[in-house]
Amino acid sequence: QVQLVESGGGLVQPGGSLRLSCAASGITFSMYAMGWYRQAPGKQRELVAIITSGGSKNYADSVKGRFTISRDNAKNTVYLQMHNLKPEDTAVYYCNADMSAFGSYWGQGIQVTVSS
Repeated sequence: QVQLVESGGGLVQPGGSLRLSCAASGITFSMYAMGWYRQAPGKQRELVAIITSGGSKNYADSVKGRFTISRDNAKNTVYLQMHNLKPEDTAVYYCNADMSAFGSYWGQGIQVTVSS
């Protein structure tokens, strides 16, 4: 079965850093676009960052310059390096794998809380 397992979340102070990881299994990882989304209470899920199978990257305006998405196809893992975290970054972060011919898969989500 397909599994996407996020790790690396937690509580961090404003201005701090975290690195989220998402390990995928059950898919041909290198063929999928990988993304990070987040959802705060009472708000819609929003795109944070995407890295395509070819390595192109796109970011939400709110995180440009602070977050970096990367992938290691040999490890079937996508990362989100987050710097200068702000309270408004607090959300559940979800890993996504997408290929139009086969559909999308989602992780269970992991909490990131930015608070002093």
